[in-house]
Amino acid sequence: MKSQNDRYSRQILFAGIGREGQSRLLESRALIVGCGALGSAQAEALARAGVGTLRIVDRDFVESSNLQRQTMFTESDASERLPKAIACANHVREINSEIRVEAEIADVNHSNIERLIRDCDVLLDGTDNFSTRYLINDACVKHNVKWIYGAAVGSYGVTMTIQPHDGPCLRCVFPEAPPAASAPTCDTAGVIMPIISVVAAVQVTEALKLLTGHTESLHKSLMQFDVWRNEWRRIAVGERVPTCLTCGLGCFETLQADSRDFAAVLCGRHAVQVSPSQPVQVDLLALGQRLRSAGEVKGNDYLLRFRTGDYELTVFQDARSIIRGTDDIATARSLYAKYVGN
Repeated sequence: MKSQNDRYSRQILFAGIGREGQSRLLESRALIVGCGALGSAQAEALARAGVGTLRIVDRDFVESSNLQRQTMFTESDASERLPKAIACANHVREINSEIRVEAEIADVNHSNIERLIRDCDVLLDGTDNFSTRYLINDACVKHNVKWIYGAAVGSYGVTMTIQPHDGPCLRCVFPEAPPAASAPTCDTAGVIMPIISVVAAVQVTEALKLLTGHTESLHKSLMQFDVWRNEWRRIAVGERVPTCLTCGLGCFETLQADSRDFAAVLCGRHAVQVSPSQPVQVDLLALGQRLRSAGEVKGNDYLLRFRTGDYELTVFQDARSIIRGTDDIATARSLYAKYVGN
């Protein structure tokens, strides 16, 4: 116990945590959904704080354009195109070998979200789209798991802490997703690292309050920041909405199964992600051997890259593929069927 006291001594001295709070953190389990800019900052802070188990889930791999703001990753991660979940877990283990890290390379959707949150005490949002956040909200309200919404673009960021059935959920505040093209994205407005640091810091602080039982110290608002314009706001979120589709009526529409495969354009990437409708494991070595006669094949233990003409397919072990070179879902599905199969 002495080594733990040494490691966390300054945190234990902080009155808001103390020795009892530190013990609670070491017994806690946190899920980070999305390990990009926000998620990697969250993972590092929670690991250093001694949260006992971190489950890190991400669908993507590290690229050089990530390094400007995604603080957990290095140039070697990008050159090897390591999956973000794996690269993050590797670095977390070097930061704190005393905690448990679970990395999962997956697209979070209705088929896995309930399994992923089942034994977790808190979920931190590191995603980049409202459809996944509504999915998280539905699952967390259904299973009574606390979660912390966060987003950042340009120099602006926002965060809100959701305690299911003890305050408004995400749909109470945002009944509908913002209309398409109504707001800037990181790929149209860019993003600077300081706003990532601010939003992630508030998210992690809220998580520490939840995990140590200090719910009275939660900010209980929608917090907005613009570090370039020097603007900081707290907007009251009010009470739960009785007619809220999720926490009021108990309708968890995003958790319903869809029989077809899933396809989504990845904003600003000139790429489409295609996922099979049913879980499956791919033999990447065998697939690579089969594709060598049709194009250039590279890979590592976690993914395979196949280039043919103007297109590049990155195939993961769960049969998910990111198809670069098109924004057209029909074209992506056709390439997937041709080279990966159905």
